[in-house]
Parts: sequence; structure tokens; C-alpha cells
Amino acid sequence: MKTIARACLATLAGLALCAVAQAQQPFPSKPVRVVIGFPAGGPLDQHARLLTDKLQGVLGQPIIVDYKPGAGGAVGAQDVMKAPADGYTLMLANTGVMVINPALYPKLPYSTLKDFTPVARTAMQPLALLVNNKVPAKNLQEFINYAKANPGKVNFGSAGNGGISHLVPEMFKSATGLDLVHIPYKGSAPAFTDLVGGQVQFMAESIPQAAAYHKQGKVRALAVTSKERNPALPEVPTAIESGLKGFEVVGFYGFLAPAGTPKEVVNQLSAAFGQVMQLPDVRGRMVEQGADPAFLGAEAFSQFLAGEMPRWAEAVKASGTKMD
Repeated sequence: MKTIARACLATLAGLALCAVAQAQQPFPSKPVRVVIGFPAGGPLDQHARLLTDKLQGVLGQPIIVDYKPGAGGAVGAQDVMKAPADGYTLMLANTGVMVINPALYPKLPYSTLKDFTPVARTAMQPLALLVNNKVPAKNLQEFINYAKANPGKVNFGSAGNGGISHLVPEMFKSATGLDLVHIPYKGSAPAFTDLVGGQVQFMAESIPQAAAYHKQGKVRALAVTSKERNPALPEVPTAIESGLKGFEVVGFYGFLAPAGTPKEVVNQLSAAFGQVMQLPDVRGRMVEQGADPAFLGAEAFSQFLAGEMPRWAEAVKASGTKMD
């Protein structure tokens, strides 16, 4: 019996040592999973692929991209929220998932500021303010004057209720006092088709598509919503330059971990993203994809999110949009 007892104790001691050794393994010691709450092939997927290809070289571990589409990104967010807080599960999210959804959905199953730990903001996404060629306005101030002279007669299209292409024009309305009529579509493609065709007069659209159609002469870009001019539309002024003081409205991409992830792990991941974001080829490809490289570390990203929540909530409230 004593021999068996000693053997059992030895086994338990061995297991304990293995557990301690495993706990002491430097991070990361296995693949890291990045969850995206949307289908493969979209803008978030492109952004993830661009960064994770380089990130796995920095971390020395494979990066697995895992798609969990549904409910405007909420399905993916829940998956990450419930994952172990050990740094091996991250979420790549955008403005909609992190700051618009909380204001849009009364029963959202996650809290941005309570259920996640910000790791790194990696990009900002400005939009262009566009009109069709039938609108007699060559710049933003002329469009404002035109819309003021035609209250309730100027329509703007969007990719759907509550999305960024809906809320940016709502912010523009608030900033200018204009009476514009929202026409929601099921996606940006049909909305853009009707903008070109003249069924709607105004739209806020992502830079790549806006720049392509502007250069082809199919629509007219009046301003961009970023603080500085965009390299894809260098001749187009910012809304601020056009007289809208303080009007800077851009979307963002960022990586988050479950709440409670150890600070040292978060800092290590944040530093790795910062290193990748310095690579010229990464920055160049990001601009081609329509995003501006805009790295923020964990603490700064956390402060940024806290500041974005109320301004987008105000835009949602002004729009009167609520989703079940």
C-alpha cells in the first residue's frame, strides 16, 4: 500500500510540476485565434489578413482567422467575450460592432467597455461626402446652400438603418441644420447605383469606391470626413476645410481581447501590432484598401473607445433608429 501511495504522490507531484511548467511558458506558446463577426472576403477580412500575415512572424506563432458572422457582428463579439482571458483569442472589430451597436440594440448581449480589453487600434476609415452630377453644387458649402433652399427635397442613401453610411449624414445634418430625407437600402451597392442614377442626391461612402467613381466622373466628391485630406482624393478638401468646424467623423478598426486578459499579455500583443504597423508595405497596402494607418496602443485605444461611445450614441438617438 505504501508503494502505491508513494507512486500516486509521485504522479500527482509530476502533474503539478507539469501544470506549473505550462503556466510559466512564455506567451505565446500556441496559435492565436482572431475572430471576425462577419463573413470571409469583406473589408475586415482583408484587414485581418494584411496584419496577421506579418503578426505571426513577430509572435512566432500561427494566427488563425475564425469567422463568426451574424447580428451585425454581435455573434463574434459574444464568442470572444466568453473565451478564456489568456490572450489566445482576439476580436477584430469596427465602429459598428464596438460603438454603434451598443446604442442601436437595446438588448445587446455584450458591453464594449466591460466585456473586452482593448489591445490596439490599427486603422481609421474616413468617408467621402458625395453628390450625383445633377446636383448643382461644386463644393460642400454650395451643397449646404442648395439643401437649405430645398428643405425636405434632398434625399440621401445609405447601406441600411443604423450603419455608418446612415449615421455620418445624420451627424452632417446636425452640424448644418439641414432637412435631408434618409433612404435606406439593403447594402451600399444598390444605394450607390441610385446615387449615380439620380434617385438620391447625397451619400457618405467609403474612400475606395468614392474615389473610383469620382475619378470616372460618375459622382462628385465634395469633402472627406477625416481631419486631413486623403491620398486617394488629394484634390478634395476636408469638411473642416470646407467650413464645418470640428467635423471629423471616421470609422475605425481595432483588436480586442476578453475582459480580464493579463496586462502583460495585452501589452505584448499591443507592441507586436505596433511593430507590424511600422512596416512600409503594410501601411501602403492598408491605404490601398481604403483605411488610414492609425495605430493606438492598449491604453490610448481604451480612452479612444470611451470618447467615441457617446458621440455615436447621440447620432443614433438623433436618427431615431432602434433595432430589435
